[in-house]
Amino acid sequence: MAEKSQVIFERNTVEFVTVAAEYCSFIERSEGMECKPFADTLLKLLPLLYIKVSMLPECHRLLEEDELEHFVTEDDYEVVRLTLADVLAGHDDYLDVFVAEMKYSDVPIRKNISEDLADIYQDLKNFICLFQTGINQTMNDALVECREHFEQYWGQTLVNTMRALHETRYNALAADEEEENDV
Repeated sequence: MAEKSQVIFERNTVEFVTVAAEYCSFIERSEGMECKPFADTLLKLLPLLYIKVSMLPECHRLLEEDELEHFVTEDDYEVVRLTLADVLAGHDDYLDVFVAEMKYSDVPIRKNISEDLADIYQDLKNFICLFQTGINQTMNDALVECREHFEQYWGQTLVNTMRALHETRYNALAADEEEENDV
């Protein structure tokens, strides 16, 4: 069992933990930011996060517990989401085509960048808090769960959000600036 838990100390794991912690810290410090620098930073952090989680070593659950502890409450989540929505202002909504329900709909699915970023934050913050316990088995299982959630959910959310942030940063905000200059 000790050999299997060593994945938590591998270089790629440590680098992922570092980037995940930086993402959470950035999200927590985002209140009052301007949309352009916010989008600029996320367009650098999100690809790095994707790369680092993709490079995680294979690992398997060590504990037989049903669920790991979750630290981000519904209230915490909502505060983060509302803060991000405020930063993004009128640039929060986007149309998503990579939603399973889309194949049964004639209408595009509207999503929010703020909600997507809060979803990613919630999973990563729970992971970071579990990793900080310093208990090897818990750290290992948190890594397994985080990687599973990435593969099943927030990995696709991250890529979709990057597309929306790119549009916001390089097209929508540029159009806003042009309008301001014309006035």
